[in-house]
Amino acid sequence: MKKYNILIIAFLFSALCLNVFAQTKSYPFEVLKTGSGKQSIVFIPGFASSGQVWSETKTVFEKDFTCYTLTMAGFAGVKPQPNPSFENWKKGIAAYIKDNKIEKPILVGHSMGGGLALAIAADYPDLIGGIVVVDALPCLAALSDPSFKSKENNDCSPMVAQMAAMNEKQFYDMQKQTMPRLLEDKSKQEMVVDWSVKSDRTTFAQMYCDFFNVDLRERIAAIKCPALILLESYFINLKPAIEGQYKNMKTANFQYANKGLHFIMYDDKDWYLAQLNAFLKS
Repeated sequence: MKKYNILIIAFLFSALCLNVFAQTKSYPFEVLKTGSGKQSIVFIPGFASSGQVWSETKTVFEKDFTCYTLTMAGFAGVKPQPNPSFENWKKGIAAYIKDNKIEKPILVGHSMGGGLALAIAADYPDLIGGIVVVDALPCLAALSDPSFKSKENNDCSPMVAQMAAMNEKQFYDMQKQTMPRLLEDKSKQEMVVDWSVKSDRTTFAQMYCDFFNVDLRERIAAIKCPALILLESYFINLKPAIEGQYKNMKTANFQYANKGLHFIMYDDKDWYLAQLNAFLKS
């Protein structure tokens, strides 16, 4: 009898451990769930951005959709996690969709978030119902260097060391100087700079280096779902190079903004919302 009691206790302990593990499974992001529609949207912010970048978008769509808004670990004040990488974040988002049984969500990603949307749709083609890529390319480095080849073992330690050596004022000044080239709406610039300043410096440097080494031009051939590619207005001048990067992706629908810069959701808000609305309704 004593033997059976020990077995029962062992079984219950194992079950408890499994239950606790299931409840505390870690993902490389924080997530805010809103809305209650049958169709789900997963919003993935860009480099060093908060999920708040989607606040105005969510207000429009969460009455008809269930929205999952991410902020990646180490960005915009969210606690960092060890070993951040583009591939780990891609796998983490896909795992979250599977674990929570989110059926065929629409992925909406800005900048690096758009790159993650492309990678997830390419590597898990049966998992995703559609993607909206907001001003992102399959290979950012190839825009300035057409002969770019991704490095198999990319060493990001020099950039991490360089970023770590900057004091708070130097880092703030760098972000402040960069922002007008990315965001025309002056009322939003300080907010976006603040997200960068609140980001973990190691994550910031590691992910900047890692994302710049990503090349999805071949992988996107596997994407089967509908895809809306929203691009900033200046990119119309680089149309052959831009759309050439997407040549292997047969489902891409390209639309170029009328005005503004990289943060299309702020700089050409009405156009952006109209494009997104038409895509989601279709």
